[in-house]
Amino acid sequence: MRAAEQSTAAGHRSCASKDASLARAFEFLGRRWNAAVLGSLEDGPAGFRELSRAIDGISDSVLSNRLSCLVGAGLIARDVEPGPPVSVSYSLTAAGQALMPALGHIAAWADEHLPR
Repeated sequence: MRAAEQSTAAGHRSCASKDASLARAFEFLGRRWNAAVLGSLEDGPAGFRELSRAIDGISDSVLSNRLSCLVGAGLIARDVEPGPPVSVSYSLTAAGQALMPALGHIAAWADEHLPR
């Protein structure tokens, strides 16, 4: 294979890899409420009730599911303080914090370029 063909093949593999990564990211972040939960934790840790009040329209069962999913993905941490009373709070992990600027850019882009 000539150098130009090798470069083109490498470019296609790189593009396919980026496409797959973006598809994974948007599939995960596109799940309803994931971004809202992450955004609610941007200013610091919060308990379940605080999150429930902060995210208008989310049911307790869906919030519980989203929290479990985000903990499993390593984007938020679940911290349990033994009581009494037992207290549970959620906070962004380093991976979750690293995601916040990208979510901010996407939100700004949407405000500027997508119809409401």
